[in-house]
Amino acid sequence: MSKYLKATATAVSLSLIAAPGFAEKLGLGRAALPEEIAAWDLDVSPDGTGLPVGSGDVLTGEELFSDSCAACHGEFAEGVGNWPKLAGGDDTLADKDPVKTVGSYWPYLSTTWDYVNRSMPFGAAQTLETDEVYAIVAYILYSNDLVDEDFVLSNENFSDIVLPNADGFIVDNRLEAESHFWNAEPCMENCKDSVEITMRAMVLDVTPEEEASAAEPEATEEVVEVAVVVEETAVAALDAELVAAGEKVFKKCKACHQIGEGAKNKTGPLLTGIVGKAAGSIEGFKYSKALMAMTEDGLVWDEDNLSAFLAKPKAFMKGTKMGFAGLKKDEDLSAIIAYLASNGE
Repeated sequence: MSKYLKATATAVSLSLIAAPGFAEKLGLGRAALPEEIAAWDLDVSPDGTGLPVGSGDVLTGEELFSDSCAACHGEFAEGVGNWPKLAGGDDTLADKDPVKTVGSYWPYLSTTWDYVNRSMPFGAAQTLETDEVYAIVAYILYSNDLVDEDFVLSNENFSDIVLPNADGFIVDNRLEAESHFWNAEPCMENCKDSVEITMRAMVLDVTPEEEASAAEPEATEEVVEVAVVVEETAVAALDAELVAAGEKVFKKCKACHQIGEGAKNKTGPLLTGIVGKAAGSIEGFKYSKALMAMTEDGLVWDEDNLSAFLAKPKAFMKGTKMGFAGLKKDEDLSAIIAYLASNGE
């Protein structure tokens, strides 16, 4: 017998001899310490029970979200591909294809806080500090137009936040309400005379996207036509370094906007040649009522208006659909305007 077989036989014999003892007590490990249990006790209740002391503001949350969450959830929590959307979906729950987000569907903010704290960011769970979690959740609220950009979320005001769908859930009473469907001997084959298709994969959003063919007709969407105002102003020579810096800043915009050759309208309008152009003048894009109202008043995207809008979109234009919180640094504003100006028509 080889040494390997002898060793295996010995191990099996010892395990059989020791089996009765291990059946009573494994003899492995030790009781968890209170602090170890506390480290795993992370759950947060809808009334805020379990929340740690801390706070975080929307603007800090925007930066954290961009760094840690936007790769999957988009810069404005609008979702990337089939990764979950966290914002939007207002009044869609009765639709054939509802958009279920924190703002439209989730009943309790504690679910958001608990999930971010326990499981996010993807691949690096529980690496966020408590204040960072508060800030990210504050930004998610802002992305759903539920708080203003100067809002600070904390354990003290947490329970004051009531999500729009808080009353949209009922107690699960299937044990009583659906008991008449149950069968002690369930059918396992040929249970229905016919099978009908009730949902399409395209509606479920599981079908891979394909590029639209050239022959595919354009969407017939009502577009409000406005007069284009052309300003005859001399364009100063652009600083190459400033333009390059602006291209980096524009990464915050790419989730919704395209610019340059071949750019198309996405969630937001294409921005090629936007500097000096009349607001609301991009063909094929349906603008918000708020923007069209300012367009009728003669709004032109000159450098001053662009700077004011990009600094605080919701303050500049009440009712804008743009969920971006704004650029806080003057140097970022100067850079992105230079980059936009460099991409003229």
